[in-house]
Amino acid sequence: MSNSQLPPYQPPTAGSAPAPTGRPKWARKRIAIPASFVILFVGVVIGAAGGTDQKKTGAEAKPQPTVTVTVTAAAKAEKAAPQPTVTVTGPPKTKTVETPAEQATPSGTVVFKVWGSAPSGVEVTYGSDSDNRQGSGLPMTKTLKLDSAALYYDVTAQLSGGGDINCSVTVNGRTKTGHASGGYNICTAQLNGGFGGGWS
Repeated sequence: MSNSQLPPYQPPTAGSAPAPTGRPKWARKRIAIPASFVILFVGVVIGAAGGTDQKKTGAEAKPQPTVTVTVTAAAKAEKAAPQPTVTVTGPPKTKTVETPAEQATPSGTVVFKVWGSAPSGVEVTYGSDSDNRQGSGLPMTKTLKLDSAALYYDVTAQLSGGGDINCSVTVNGRTKTGHASGGYNICTAQLNGGFGGGWS
C-alpha cells in the first residue's frame, strides 16, 4: 500500500483508549507488584529506625528518676554492735602484809619479829645499843627484858639473794616496822628511848 492510500492521521480524543504499548498488561503487573513490596519494606525499615532515634533522643532528654534508699538512725542502731558493759570497780586492793598473831606485849619487855619469804635465807640481828643477838628462821619472834638504860632497840634482817620480808620492834606498846624485797636488801626497824633516857 502506498502512502497515498493510508488514511490521514487523526490525534486521539479525550475519550478514546490509550495507544497500545509494546508490553501486555500482565507483564506490567509482574513488575509493579514486587516493586511496591520493596518500596513498602524500605519505608517500614526507615520508619522503624527513625522511631528508635526519636525514642533514644527522648530518653536522653528526660533522665529516668533515681531511687535513693536512706537508712534511718533507728535502722542503724538496730544493726549496731551491742553496747559495751560498764563495770564499776572499787579502789584497787592494797597489798595486805600478813603479820604473826599480835600478842599483848607485857610491860617491861621488847618484842622483835621477822616474817615473810626468804628462799635463799636471811641473816637476822636484833637487840639494843649495848646488846646484839643473832636470829634465824622465818617467822621469827624474840623477846628481851627492857633495859631502861638502853638508848634504842632495833632489828635488821638481810636477804641472801631474794625474797620479800617484813620486820618490827615493839617496846611498851610502841611499834616500828620495816620492809625489804629482792636481792640482798635489808629490812630495818628501830625504836629510840626518850631524850632524858628511859622508856616511858
